[in-house]
Amino acid sequence: MTVTLHHLEQSRSQRILWLLEELDIPGGYEIKTYKRENGLAPKELREIHPLGKSPVIVDGDLVVAESAVIVDYLIRKYGNGRFTTPEGDEQKALDNLYFQHFAEGSLMPPLVMKLVFSTMVEKSPFFIRPISSALAGQVTSGYIDPNLKKMFALIDSYLAKDGGRKWLAGTDEPTAADFLMSFPLETAVNGGRMDTSLVSERIREYVQRVQSRPAYTRGLEKGPDYKYGPKNKL
Repeated sequence: MTVTLHHLEQSRSQRILWLLEELDIPGGYEIKTYKRENGLAPKELREIHPLGKSPVIVDGDLVVAESAVIVDYLIRKYGNGRFTTPEGDEQKALDNLYFQHFAEGSLMPPLVMKLVFSTMVEKSPFFIRPISSALAGQVTSGYIDPNLKKMFALIDSYLAKDGGRKWLAGTDEPTAADFLMSFPLETAVNGGRMDTSLVSERIREYVQRVQSRPAYTRGLEKGPDYKYGPKNKL
C-alpha cells in the first residue's frame, strides 16, 4: 500500500513533502503534482476532496486533508516514535501542540492578508492605484505589521528558551510544530513582501536549519521551483 500526496506547486504542500521524506513508509509514497491555474488550485483537485485544495493525502481508503491533520496522522502512523515530544514532558508536549495550532490559526492569516493587499495594489488599474495603495498601507501599518511583529517576537522568545532551542518544542528532532511552522516562516523570510526588520536573526537561522535537513532537500527535488526554498538567500 502506498501513500499518495496530491501536491500543488508553490503551496503549503511542500512541508508535507519534507515530512514524507523524513518518514520510513512501507512501500514508499507517490506524488501527483498539480499546476496552478490563474494562481489557484485546478478543478481536478475537487475529485480528491470537495474543497479542491492541497495538500491532500490518500492512504488506502482514507482521504486526509488539512496540513495539521495530515502531519498528525503521518507521524502517528509512520513515525515509529520519532518527531514527537518525550513521554511525560508536558511542557514540550504543550509547546508542540501550541505551534501546531498557531501556524494556521494565528500566523498565516496576517501573512495572507499582507499578500492579498500587496497583490491588490499591483493589479489595480493605474488611475485608482493611489487609492488602493493608501488603503493597503493603512491596513498594513495599522493592523497587519503590528500583529506580525508581536507574533515573530513570540516565536523568537521560544527559540531563545533553554539557552537556545534547535526546534520549537525544545526537542532534538523536529516535531509536528516544526513541519507546520516551516511554510509560514519560509514565506516570511523568502517571500519578498515582509519588512525584514520584523524577522529576527534567530528565526532566519531556524529556517536555515529546516532547509539544511537532507530530507527537506529531497522533498525540494520532488517539488521543484518552490520559490520560498533556500535558493533565495536569507
